[in-house]
Amino acid sequence: MRSKFDEQLLELNKEMIEMGNKIILSIKNAIEALVARDENMAKAIMESDAEVDHLQKKIEGICFNLLIQQQPVARDLRTVTAAMKMVTDMERIGDHAADISEMTILMGQNSQIDKFEHISQMATETMIMLNHSIEAYVEKNVIKAKEVIEHDDIVDDLFVEAKKDVIELILNSPSEGEGATDILMIAKYFERIGDHATNIAEWVIYSLKQKENEDEV
Repeated sequence: MRSKFDEQLLELNKEMIEMGNKIILSIKNAIEALVARDENMAKAIMESDAEVDHLQKKIEGICFNLLIQQQPVARDLRTVTAAMKMVTDMERIGDHAADISEMTILMGQNSQIDKFEHISQMATETMIMLNHSIEAYVEKNVIKAKEVIEHDDIVDDLFVEAKKDVIELILNSPSEGEGATDILMIAKYFERIGDHATNIAEWVIYSLKQKENEDEV
């Protein structure tokens, strides 16, 4: 029974890593499409969101099977529970990649996104957070997970600055109001990605907490 459980845990870990890599690629491509105003790439990202949804359902199926059939001990229960929570945040990150891509298409070639330095910085910082949160899971690294949580303050501060930039644009050029609103939405998506990366990091810490307590005994 235990060997079967271990086998399914390995399968869970493999699928979690695959989904993590998928959303990292989606966000990376969404940023590239946004900067290049590449509508074809943006459409491809939106279409690929279905793959992320499929992985979420597959992982949830593995988790439910582990909970119902294998009756995990406390430490493994935390691992499975954390995986179910993390996969929800990962799926939402995939949704935001699609959201950013949709905005890229809506704004078209008239986008002024390249004039907003703080949003560009948000994109960079959220990618760092996302990469490190997935690495923390793969490496079972509590320190890296805590660094992700601390990093979220940087993204939040940049979002505040991005809002100021948008307000200034609207005040100086009222005719640009609609485009400015679109840009603010993109900033909000990046801010949410940072929040979801933070959630992933918090669940990594949760999943490893039991092991830390056992090591101390």
